[in-house]
Amino acid sequence: MTYIRLDKLREYYKPEIPAVLEENYQVDIDSSEDLPPVEEEIKRLFPNTCHLPLLTIQESNGSKRNNMRPLHVGVVLSGGQAPGGHNVIAAIYDALKAYHAASRLYGFLMGPGGLIKHQFIELHKSLIDRYRNSGGFDMIGSDRTKIECVEDFERVIDIAHRLDLSALVIIGGDDSATNGALLAEYCAEKEEKLCVIGCPKTIDGDLKNRFIETSFGFDTCVKVYAELVGNIQRDCYSAKKYWHFIKLMGRSASHLTLECALQTQPTIAIISEEVEAKQQTLDDIVQIIADVVVDRYNRGYPFGVVLIPEGLIEFVPRMRRLINELNEVLRVNEKNLLIVKKSEVVRYIASKLTTESAEVFLSLPNEVAGQLMLERDPHGNVQVSRVQTEELIVSLVRKELKKRKERGNYDGKFSALTHFFGYEGRSSMPSNFDAAYCYALGLTAVALASHHANGYMAAVGNLVAFPGEWKPRGVPFVSMMHMEEREGRRLPVVKKSLVDLEGAPFRYFVEHREQRARAVDFRYPGPIQYFGPSAVCDSTTITLRLEHDLSAEEDSEEALREQH
Repeated sequence: MTYIRLDKLREYYKPEIPAVLEENYQVDIDSSEDLPPVEEEIKRLFPNTCHLPLLTIQESNGSKRNNMRPLHVGVVLSGGQAPGGHNVIAAIYDALKAYHAASRLYGFLMGPGGLIKHQFIELHKSLIDRYRNSGGFDMIGSDRTKIECVEDFERVIDIAHRLDLSALVIIGGDDSATNGALLAEYCAEKEEKLCVIGCPKTIDGDLKNRFIETSFGFDTCVKVYAELVGNIQRDCYSAKKYWHFIKLMGRSASHLTLECALQTQPTIAIISEEVEAKQQTLDDIVQIIADVVVDRYNRGYPFGVVLIPEGLIEFVPRMRRLINELNEVLRVNEKNLLIVKKSEVVRYIASKLTTESAEVFLSLPNEVAGQLMLERDPHGNVQVSRVQTEELIVSLVRKELKKRKERGNYDGKFSALTHFFGYEGRSSMPSNFDAAYCYALGLTAVALASHHANGYMAAVGNLVAFPGEWKPRGVPFVSMMHMEEREGRRLPVVKKSLVDLEGAPFRYFVEHREQRARAVDFRYPGPIQYFGPSAVCDSTTITLRLEHDLSAEEDSEEALREQH
């Protein structure tokens, strides 16, 4: 019997691409659509790139350019891994070679840090082919180095001159796009030929706006997590005695948690943005969960599944104030903490906080208080993502149920298990959607580079249609920026997109929330990441379908029969 490895098989998968990009070197660009004016402060900081129009990539009028010269392009992966990054690079390579056989692609090693240090390799077909449709960023690596000062800009321009680069493609999230905007402005100011182009990457899904429908990697990750959640729900329904609390990646926004809830229909899903909007406390969240636990026990369902976003505690107003105070208290009292007895540290820190924050701090389990005190990033701030939020919620729910037992309001058991799904998803094989989406983004980036479009994010629209009907375009970095308070300074940044509480996906979730809490409506999506009938594995997220006013329901029987 022949043994076939799936990872090798995926190398041969050929993503469908937008029709307009089938011969990318002959595209035209329409710049007739102006965008709304940016903030005055942004205008002052980006005088050379603040008036850029939206670019729409169109089919060529048929006249092939005869004076095309080779394009030399650099590519850098920035930030955390996201499924599909290798396909962006593969598409850039393919498009460059289609544009001109002598074009070259350089990969900067280990992210922006490698770019600044001038560490690079030339990418050839033999290497590219090994990474097609694969997960991870291991082809060239990544890091989180910032490119934000004149010295950094000059280092980039120096290597651009040495390699005769026409474009630099930065594949990253909102912070990476911000760095791209700063570098693009500097290049424009210095009249450099280097054009800076971005590609929207983040599994969190918080890099989206009017023109960027979703960031790449989100589709794959949510399908991987949904499969795992579904597996746990099946086990939960089989055993009928456990409550599973599952924390999902997504510190700054709850898009992953919301989409997983839409895919799997758990008993409870907490959405951080709703918690913040309603000014809920940890106790409010605990009371909601405890009410459902008791109600389900009385109905004969002593089990359930709770989804929790990674960044939940930062959206709880009182917890956010506590964290902000802790950052300052820990910084100021760093030396004193070295001589305070271990058993007295919590009380000592509490004595330095305001009355309200001290009350919240002292109400936390000791292990959580310890995590808030000790887990600090290089800037001295609390690393909230290290806090075991799922353990905290379980501990508080258990205490609340104990009180209810003492009052005679509950006589059941509460057996809880906790999970955190994070790294399991972000380097997985890209879904068919992400494989095609990333390939289209790479082709779009080269189309923009061939027209010397500096200061743009490659974007692809109409994503709920078949890939052949997708619409590639270029969105100016500055059109996505606003001024934000960071570390005591007002800085220009690409705005994060949070869950829209008025949007169709969240409204659909709310409409069905009570039913999910009272009954067993679990769904078990299975391995839909890339394997199965096209109607399943090539479909977009429920979030995207609802945002485009399409149905969130399952395919009809007729459609399923056709696929079969």
